[in-house]
Amino acid sequence: MNSSQNIMVCVTQQITCERLILKASDLKNQLNGELFVIHVAKNEWNFLDNVKEGEALEYLFKISKSVGANLSVLKSDNIVESLVNFAKENKITHIVMGESPKHHEKNAFYTEISNSLPDVEILVIP
Repeated sequence: MNSSQNIMVCVTQQITCERLILKASDLKNQLNGELFVIHVAKNEWNFLDNVKEGEALEYLFKISKSVGANLSVLKSDNIVESLVNFAKENKITHIVMGESPKHHEKNAFYTEISNSLPDVEILVIP
């Protein structure tokens, strides 16, 4: 029986994603699990040349460390596939993600992930 609970938090390169990490940290403490923070950047995005985005990721890295998690940054043109693969590799049981301001995109993103990972509980934080 595998009782370990692994939580994955999907973040963008925005400081406001701190709330997602903190919410997931609370969940980690409730479930006594492991916390993984992940950001997937498209291959053509060069966030290291963008000072604002680089600073945001550095900030999120510090927040992740403060709650005992690592921030993984992956480069891929297929964000959903990368998240699904990461979730499978790390035996993720819960996913925390933010609500998208564009509801139709959020629905497609959420639907794609939930269809690919039917046994994973997904929490969408407004």
